[in-house]
Amino acid sequence: MTILDQIVQKKKKEVAAAKLITSYIHLEEREMFVREPLSFKEFLLDPERSGIIAEFKRKSPSKGIINDQVKVRDVTQGYVAAGASALSVLTDRHFFMGAKRDLLEARKFNNIPILRKDFMIDEYQIIEAKTLGADVILLIAAILTPEEVKQFAALAKSIGLNTLLEVHNLEELERSICDNLDAIGVNNRNLADFSVSVDTSFQLAGHIPAGVLKISESAISNTHVIRQLKEAGFNGFLIGENFMRQPDPGLAMQEFVNELR
Repeated sequence: MTILDQIVQKKKKEVAAAKLITSYIHLEEREMFVREPLSFKEFLLDPERSGIIAEFKRKSPSKGIINDQVKVRDVTQGYVAAGASALSVLTDRHFFMGAKRDLLEARKFNNIPILRKDFMIDEYQIIEAKTLGADVILLIAAILTPEEVKQFAALAKSIGLNTLLEVHNLEELERSICDNLDAIGVNNRNLADFSVSVDTSFQLAGHIPAGVLKISESAISNTHVIRQLKEAGFNGFLIGENFMRQPDPGLAMQEFVNELR
């Protein structure tokens, strides 16, 4: 069983338990459910911003603890001050040391789009994402059928959420393209061995439909790569570990953005 299989298996149990505690109806009665989400596209294409989707991540299955000494408020506000176009917040607890309250905290102190970074395998999580203050949800093609991607993207759109589809190769991309996708993210990390190569983004760039935001994820550690990705048509760049490994992730991003400019 791969780590992705383990995550999905665990996630199914978590969602089933959550449904027993809080029903769909009670989720939709929460105050944040009526909030109008921010436009992912508007912020990513804003020339005054960096195009960086800055991630808050304490841990990963492949790298272990990355940084568990910083606070969500400090890091996310630092990212925004440095020119982030959006935030990504991990909400998976078991594998990433994330928490739903991390997203609520990030929302409380920031007014830019926030991606709920989690493994979405049920419509319940999409409704829940909105009640946590998310503006964008992540759909991972590797763990979803084409019909599920289509169904989940339509639901997200119906409640105002933006959708980022994550793919790792051309096969996943071609089988998963559908209506209601706002962005397609190319994850440069190989799920089989966790190796990373930004070449994956360059290989898939020309296959992403026009009118859909192009996002490159993982393996981005220097500004030269971002310049190359921009030339290839990418609009956004998800970076987390490169900043989170530093004592002050916000400052690390500020120095990175200064070099980028």
